[in-house]
Amino acid sequence: MDGFQAAVVTVSDRSFRGERPDGSGPVVAERLEAAGYQVAERLVVPDEQETIEAALRELADGKDIALVVTTGGTGFAPRDVTPEATEAVCRRMAPGIGEAMRAASLAITPRAMLSRATAGIRGRTLIVNLPGSPKAARENLEAVLPTLAHGLEMLRGGPADCAGTGK
Repeated sequence: MDGFQAAVVTVSDRSFRGERPDGSGPVVAERLEAAGYQVAERLVVPDEQETIEAALRELADGKDIALVVTTGGTGFAPRDVTPEATEAVCRRMAPGIGEAMRAASLAITPRAMLSRATAGIRGRTLIVNLPGSPKAARENLEAVLPTLAHGLEMLRGGPADCAGTGK
């Protein structure tokens, strides 16, 4: 079987307006593909909670993507609302994922404690928030990537050919 389908959603007003290139989305997509995921969608959306929620619902419900990874909007700035959007669309939360990312990041920088990144489940889709900087997005993804495929196997009822499945 081929790997799980994934989507990457970059949350950035400036990237959405074309004022700056999306730096973290390509880094996340490349790492997911290297781990065996099929990156079926890449989106850039503004820091608007309703827009983020709509994108997450469409990817989970409309496209049945197994793993949606967001990047950006997880800090303290007033427009950082990605965790709120994720919580609004998920029926079940997966707090251990955010905790693991923060724990790994704290070994690198004390600023990791300022991350509000979260993760949750909508239907058969796992949604994981990453920070917006390419370096932090990569580091946080690396902290949890080996375990995500096992979670997706449980969520979706079967194995897929992704790194970290233990098979």
